[in-house]
Amino acid sequence: MLAKKRKQQFTVASDESLAECLERMKKEGYRPVRRMEKPVFKENGSKTPIISHQQVIFEGVLEEDEQ
Repeated sequence: MLAKKRKQQFTVASDESLAECLERMKKEGYRPVRRMEKPVFKENGSKTPIISHQQVIFEGVLEEDEQ
């Protein structure tokens, strides 16, 4: 059996809500410890990129680590 990583990042998909991502983390045995938001840029033809949207990423740790 492969050992799970102690920490793992979960990106919220475009068709997924925050609650659904947190539920997915819980099913995989991880508990959220950090939330990060990264801007996603797109080009608009000029030299300055514009922000398209924010990408939400949760960092989780294995539940077994806490016990």
